[in-house]
This record gives sequence, C-alpha cells and structure tokens, in this order.
Amino acid sequence: MLEPKELKISPMQKTWILDLDGTLLVHNGPYILGRDEFLPGAEEFLNNIPQNDIIIFLTARGEWEKVHTLKFLKENHVRYDHIIFGAGQGERILINDNKPDGLVTAVAINTTRDEFCRTKFVTDHHMGTMDD
Repeated sequence: MLEPKELKISPMQKTWILDLDGTLLVHNGPYILGRDEFLPGAEEFLNNIPQNDIIIFLTARGEWEKVHTLKFLKENHVRYDHIIFGAGQGERILINDNKPDGLVTAVAINTTRDEFCRTKFVTDHHMGTMDD
C-alpha cells in the first residue's frame, strides 16, 4: 500500500513492525553522518505508541552493527520489544488473517526513503472486537 494520508485503526493492542534505516533513522547514517539520527517526526511517533502495544524493529544491519545500534536506541530511550538484525534488503512480507468481524489485521505502508511516515493513524472505536 502506498502511504495513505489517514488510516483508521482499532483501539485493540497492536504490533508495530518498523524498519530502521530510511524509515525511522537516516539511511546509512553511521556512514554518511558518522552517527545514527532520527528522521524528523520519527522519535515523537515512537514515543506516542501506546505502552501496551508491541514494537518490533527490523533491519538489514548485520551483527557488526548491532552494538552501536543498540547503544543508540538505549541512549535515546527508545522502547521496543524485539529487534531483528540481518532481515535482508528485499521485500518484507506480512501475512495475517482478518478478524471474523471484518477487521483487516495486516497493513503495510511504504514510505519514501529518508522521509518519515506522514500517515495519520486515527483510532476508530467502532472497529475491532476484544473477543477475536
């Protein structure tokens, strides 16, 4: 899906699967800038993800980049639940089932490299059920 202006989401707990380079951080920042750096708006976005939601970072960064990546995230107080290194540079494919009430449970948004996601996520309390 191309980047929509607005996306209605349910009030249910979510799992956010986010790429690092070019999505949250300047692509190749350690090599171009000598350090990692958030894209404008990315840090605020991360800080506004509800505490009960799950955050998973994916990155094509290899093991040799793990130490400085984890240090950057810790120094910047970035909350996350899991991080997967070496995730490959090709497509990331998410397959999930829809809820019986019709809630679409898999969303993919492609952004322009080094421009943080501009989609406005709006909670629609009429979407989703807590019963599955």
